[in-house]
Amino acid sequence: MVYKEMSDHVRSWRFKILLLLILLTCMSAIYISVTNFSAAIKAEDPDGSFFFLKLFTISDKTLPPFHIFIGLLGPLLGISLGFDAVNSEQNAGTMSRIMAQPIHRDYIINSKFVAALGLISVLFFALGFLVMGLGLIFIGIPPTPGEFIRVIFFILLNILYVAFWLNLSILFSVRFRQAATSALASIAVWLFFVIFYPIIINLVAKGLIPAGEASPLQMVHYQELILNLQRIAPSQLFSDATVTLLMPSVRSLGILTMEQVYGAIPAPLPVTQSLLLIWPQLTGLVAATVLCFALSYFSFMRKEIRSR
Repeated sequence: MVYKEMSDHVRSWRFKILLLLILLTCMSAIYISVTNFSAAIKAEDPDGSFFFLKLFTISDKTLPPFHIFIGLLGPLLGISLGFDAVNSEQNAGTMSRIMAQPIHRDYIINSKFVAALGLISVLFFALGFLVMGLGLIFIGIPPTPGEFIRVIFFILLNILYVAFWLNLSILFSVRFRQAATSALASIAVWLFFVIFYPIIINLVAKGLIPAGEASPLQMVHYQELILNLQRIAPSQLFSDATVTLLMPSVRSLGILTMEQVYGAIPAPLPVTQSLLLIWPQLTGLVAATVLCFALSYFSFMRKEIRSR
């Protein structure tokens, strides 16, 4: 069943179009980073020794860097693979035929998720190693073990982020009978968190801003509240984790007081410390992904499927 689902995805035109779009945009971002590589290396830059990580973060402002493109196009890939996973077969009448076979019902929903997740994993690993191969050809310097580990965790983070949107679209596919409705619902949630939610946070921030005579402790609490509200959005969790992995000089994702900054050495963090720093973001993405899958699984197991 997993093989059949993967074959259907690979042969579909929407996957081919999205794959071509992702490849073109990502290769354009890599070309920009390679052509501006020497200008981006500065003596005072604490991340200047991480040459390979620069391939994913350098930009000349004409195009966003590689990780920004993944954050924008990754949700579309997950939504496109899951918005009609169940309701399309139900409308076509094939779901009742599958249910009539001696197959456990949960095998159906599990195979759809595993097939799409496997396809996404292969795509991102191939794209990540392609970027490293092109970087090795152009700059002629192999990645260090620390850089290689960071790139691997960056790829796994991309897979986890897209898996959340995949599970969300599968949930809407189970809940709504029409594929167009589930697609619009998934895209609406994505647009809300990417465009409208930051606007709402800015309005809340302006309304809750302390008065001019507020104490430093009140300002710290205010900034922490705004940060916590921003991190409700999956895109913000993905952005925080990505920046920390690809920029080892990032030492904190929260508010730092002068006592914490004083005496700190501006040196890059090791991989283990960066992973500890983004552990809350990873936990939030995993929890949201598991929650969406559990809801879709529960809804599908209780869903009444009739023959046409």
